[in-house]
Amino acid sequence: MITFSDMQLLRGGKVLLDNATATIHPGDKVGLVGKNGCGKSTLFALLKNELSLDAGNCQFPSNWELAWVAQETPALERNAIDYVIDGDREYRQLERELAAAEESNNGIKVAELHAKLDTIGGYTINARASELLDGLGFSQEQMQWHLTQFSGGWRMRLNLAQALLCRSDLLLLDEPTNHLDLDAVMWLEKWLQSYRGTLLLISHDRDFLDPVINRIVHVENQTLNSYTGNYSSFEVQRAEKLVLQQAMYQKQQKQVSHMQSYIDRFRYKASKARQAQSRIKALDRMEKVLPAQLDNPFLFEFREPQALPNPILMMDQVAAGYSNNLILEKIRLNLVPGSRIGLLGRNGAGKSTLIKLLSGELPAQAGDLTYSQGVKIGYFAQHQLETLRLDDTPLQHLARLAPQSTEQQLRDYLGSFGFNGEKALDKVGPFSGGEKARLVLALLVWQRPNLLLLDEPTNHLDLDMRQALTFALQSYEGAMVIVSHDRYLLRATTDDLYLVHDRQVTPFDGDLSDYHKWLTEQQRNERRELQAAKPDVGKENSAASRKEQKRLEAELRKQTAPLRKKITQLDKQMEKLSADISDAEEKLADSTIYEADNKALLHKQLKRQGDAKSTLEDVEMEWMDLQEELEAMEATLNAES
Repeated sequence: MITFSDMQLLRGGKVLLDNATATIHPGDKVGLVGKNGCGKSTLFALLKNELSLDAGNCQFPSNWELAWVAQETPALERNAIDYVIDGDREYRQLERELAAAEESNNGIKVAELHAKLDTIGGYTINARASELLDGLGFSQEQMQWHLTQFSGGWRMRLNLAQALLCRSDLLLLDEPTNHLDLDAVMWLEKWLQSYRGTLLLISHDRDFLDPVINRIVHVENQTLNSYTGNYSSFEVQRAEKLVLQQAMYQKQQKQVSHMQSYIDRFRYKASKARQAQSRIKALDRMEKVLPAQLDNPFLFEFREPQALPNPILMMDQVAAGYSNNLILEKIRLNLVPGSRIGLLGRNGAGKSTLIKLLSGELPAQAGDLTYSQGVKIGYFAQHQLETLRLDDTPLQHLARLAPQSTEQQLRDYLGSFGFNGEKALDKVGPFSGGEKARLVLALLVWQRPNLLLLDEPTNHLDLDMRQALTFALQSYEGAMVIVSHDRYLLRATTDDLYLVHDRQVTPFDGDLSDYHKWLTEQQRNERRELQAAKPDVGKENSAASRKEQKRLEAELRKQTAPLRKKITQLDKQMEKLSADISDAEEKLADSTIYEADNKALLHKQLKRQGDAKSTLEDVEMEWMDLQEELEAMEATLNAES
């Protein structure tokens, strides 16, 4: 059990935690949520013994094995799979001891160490490491690459795989989806659902949190507030709590006003002085109720573009790639004002390549790519954070774009992105990833683009900023193409999904649940192809064998029919639940629902959304289990044939 007791922590004169208390039980899967800078990562540092408290205690069993994602990857001439296996420190220790025992011909010790390796699963460790790397998007070839061959984002994936391989009692994950694409996020989600230890997860991706966690710890106002259930349930509970808190605050304010009025009237009258002093003491002792903080600190919108050409761009038989490596071909796509496209596709399929092609950063290798006159592109990608001038301030960055605007106009605008007051004058160098991403978005929005190209725009952004970005994109009037692992953002802001697959870019007929099923089917087909590639030995191609094959196929259909029927029923149920979620999210995307008069409606839609998501998770898990059962049954019957 993890116990945080009456903790106080100060850093640089700022109080991060004050009288913070929470208890986490073994096996809990906890989502740590709160605004950027509130102290979530500080809790991880305390658990890793990297920080000391100013007061209070942070305790957990001393024999627990902890795992977390390292922030740096050594530039070693070591291949990826061996680096991941290094995550199991006990295995590596036993491996060294075994080599020494074999060197000294100590047969008894060798036998003892082999038994220990068997106990910890040492003989399956290569297969387990390979499975982790495959799930995170590494090819079989890449698993043998040296660490020096990988970019920073891929090295972070290696560090994540290393943490997952560790046989940990407590797993600490801080924004693990930041360097993942949608496919890897979906895989990680399923892996964490089956993790048997205690999980503490910091994430701003509500669709990732919901199916994984069973508790929320909200870091707010320097304290820790615990909620039972997933993130959607937390939203409902917190909305109820805020309504109650505001009512208590208003009631207390009336009480304080009444007492203060009495004190002001009678404190200097001898006959009432004692009663007045009594009320003064009562006011001092009164535990103050804070007003409910309902407002999002970020509020911005895309101003109307100066021009909206129609069409914005046209692509006909376009091909793109790098040198002699063709990534995409025969692309036909027209973008008009109001186009809202989300790109889907497996890792390496070419989603980011298409965004670069549309932005003009990558030239077309063939075909016609035509921009209309007056097109103004707003392009966001993670590498643009590195183009910020670290010695300059947000105000200086914006002033370069808007030399005719007054300082107050620029400050007011930056404030809507969280750069209020002196923050607008701070140098960018020490900014967090989230702050830099906000600044890049602020600079992009200011330029009033009519073609918006966003490649993973929510990386590093907290939930409040993600919500503000979602609202802003919903009212954007230009054309928009998005690549994102944030399923909530994709659902709320896109009208059409396009699949990037086998060098083609085609409309995808379905929603994100259908895409999940498409991925599962692709993986199943790949396994079948690998199986089919194995040579058949001694199989006769006679009329008798073909007749027997038909009989076996009929038997296969008969035995799997009940499973297929149930899977079809679950498909229909998932479609209905997805429609309910989309409808609720559409209503929640309307900013008027957050007004004071609509609290009951807000609560109803949050509950509806949460219930539907929770049910959908259960149904999807049942669907995947039945698919695996069907696949196993088919494999068994095929093997018998």
